[in-house]
Amino acid sequence: MAQHLRIRCVMKTDRTSAHERIHSVGGVKPDGGHWKLTQDKAISFIEDGTCVVYIESPVGHRLDVIVAVSTEGGMTLHKYLKTTADKEQPYKLLSQPTCP
Repeated sequence: MAQHLRIRCVMKTDRTSAHERIHSVGGVKPDGGHWKLTQDKAISFIEDGTCVVYIESPVGHRLDVIVAVSTEGGMTLHKYLKTTADKEQPYKLLSQPTCP
């Protein structure tokens, strides 16, 4: 059974391309401890079914986080995280507070 992780914060980069804007994501475990995953690790966990990742925006309204793929000329270039409500850029994720 997949673990459900709510993203409550994001570590951002200064890059502008969709696949480079997020370095890592984090949140709070049910026991009160904190968790943080790099974008690559979160992608791996989503793809292999280990985790279901989401945000609440606004509070109480769940948006699933998915793995998106940037392409060029039909070729897959990069995988990155975004919500189901985002277009190319992961704006909903980027609107989360910065992780401590």
